[in-house]
Amino acid sequence: MATKDRFTASSHSVFNISYHLIWCPKYRRKVLVDGIDIRMKEVLNEKAQELGITIESMEVMPDHVHLFIKSTPTLAVQHIVNQLKGYTSVVLREEFPKLKSRLPCLWSRSYYCETIGHISEETIIRYIEEQKNV
Repeated sequence: MATKDRFTASSHSVFNISYHLIWCPKYRRKVLVDGIDIRMKEVLNEKAQELGITIESMEVMPDHVHLFIKSTPTLAVQHIVNQLKGYTSVVLREEFPKLKSRLPCLWSRSYYCETIGHISEETIIRYIEEQKNV
């Protein structure tokens, strides 16, 4: 999946699918510090490569994670988030035992997702409405 250009092509589709994702540790605890943040980035990159998604931008804050990713149309965002959260939880809790003692599980159940596009909502609505006049 090439991400240098605006569009990516597969054998049957052309797409530009991007998401801004945010999620937090359980109880919004500030546990993503002291090397956990650095390892978190490495683990996220590993899983992203396995899933076939591209992390365009990432920041791990003490109490939340921001990702800007590009994906394919074959992956549901819920699947992506579940895979990233699940994998990082398993790896980080194994490598940093203090996470097990401080939290019953690493991540809260919720997450934030926003689609990111090159064209505004207003432009798309206007384009669709104007199709009748073509």
